[in-house]
Amino acid sequence: MIKIDKRMVIILITMTISLMPYTQVSAMTGNQSLTHQLNQVIMKDPALQGAIAGISVRSGANGAILYDYQGDVRLRPASNMKLLTAAAALKVLGENYTFSTEVQTDAKKIEKTIKGDLYLRGNGDPTLLKDDIENLAMAIERIGVKKIKGNLVADDSRYDHVRYSLDMPWSDETAYYGAQISALTVSPTKDYDSGSIRIKVKPGTKIGEKAKITVTPKSNYVKIINLAVTVAKDDKKKIKIERMHSKNTVTIEGTLPLNTKETKTWIGVWEPTLFAATLFRQALAERGITVTGKIKTGTVPEQAKLLTKHQSMPLSELLIPFMKLSNNVHAEILIKEMGKLKKGEGSWDKGLTVMKSEVAKLGVNPNIMVIRDGSGISHVDGIPANQLSKLLFSVQKEKWFPVYLNSLPVAGNSEKMVGGSLRKRLTDPSMTGRVKAKTGTISTVTSLSGYVDTKSGQTLIFSILLNNMLDETKGKKIEDTLVTILANQ
Repeated sequence: MIKIDKRMVIILITMTISLMPYTQVSAMTGNQSLTHQLNQVIMKDPALQGAIAGISVRSGANGAILYDYQGDVRLRPASNMKLLTAAAALKVLGENYTFSTEVQTDAKKIEKTIKGDLYLRGNGDPTLLKDDIENLAMAIERIGVKKIKGNLVADDSRYDHVRYSLDMPWSDETAYYGAQISALTVSPTKDYDSGSIRIKVKPGTKIGEKAKITVTPKSNYVKIINLAVTVAKDDKKKIKIERMHSKNTVTIEGTLPLNTKETKTWIGVWEPTLFAATLFRQALAERGITVTGKIKTGTVPEQAKLLTKHQSMPLSELLIPFMKLSNNVHAEILIKEMGKLKKGEGSWDKGLTVMKSEVAKLGVNPNIMVIRDGSGISHVDGIPANQLSKLLFSVQKEKWFPVYLNSLPVAGNSEKMVGGSLRKRLTDPSMTGRVKAKTGTISTVTSLSGYVDTKSGQTLIFSILLNNMLDETKGKKIEDTLVTILANQ
């Protein structure tokens, strides 16, 4: 009789389970070919060795899952988180929602000289431009005001003063995509990178000359230290642009060969509220309007009088730069705005509570997710691919769905505000325009979720989340290969 050591059996079973690959692959009847093709890519691509993939494919018509590879595993979504944020914002705010920027005063009389403070109040507009601020200054000029005998007070009190989301990496602090969140913030261009400046660096006309620097919008708020030098044509181009921590001092150093193309960089400013106020004071001065006091932060008193205001584009239009160009600051502002509107507090805490509540109404289960921000910049966020594909199915029934769909990048379309982050991908004529999807990238993570029109005339919904990659750029090719397989069905 053979004696069986029960402990040894338990150890062997445990070892066997631990060595089994954690995969869930299922297919509806009639889709074995699709399953086989997708599996071939996932199992054999060397870039996925040691990585984790979560993939969900659904029928656009009835929401049935056609393919599921670890679709219930929580993975970092990167900017695919914005799919949730945009859907919640459309539900809470509505497609016609706008943001105002106001100029008010606490002076008793509106005369040539205003005896009191001038207030610039931001209400969250992430698309405010220097031109808009200049228009506000022009409106003050038209009233006949020549002097403000008081301070210029910047009011960003609509939102709390927590400038960065919970898990925003410190290394992203100076990047435009990691810019500080404020209810009063200005964008440098019509890409609407709120709270940042654009810096252009060009070579001089001869060797040894300093590089030529252009900052947009132009102001004295950011100090530029230019150490970059023009070198011979055959020398190396090596430019480094850095902003000091907690300061608005930017150092530009390195070499630019003669006749080389300009270098463009976007840098997040420190305290965007004061930056907006500085631009407003500058615009007033250009129109001969003097502010005798200082620039301060504060809140508009109840008895203040409205002098003029600017209204933003509606949310339906704002979603274009937000989703097409994957704007992180827009995402976090929308989170805080939802919190302010629904819970009376413009904070991540309240805003994320609202978002979870709203996506639950779309059939998504926030209780099985980790949601720490609205942009997906967090490495702690965790969303299952099946939940993203479920959201994309459910939103089709909403009256605002055309706006939502229109905000997604369109594969292979070279127009920046159409193709967005997919304009240089899936450019083969057989694929151009057939994929509308949200991209996502953070270090070691890439994602793509959206809609694809198939050869057979169906619409398929997909979510591809690839995590723990050695090189996330290689994941883009894998996503494109998978989506092409779907398109050929």
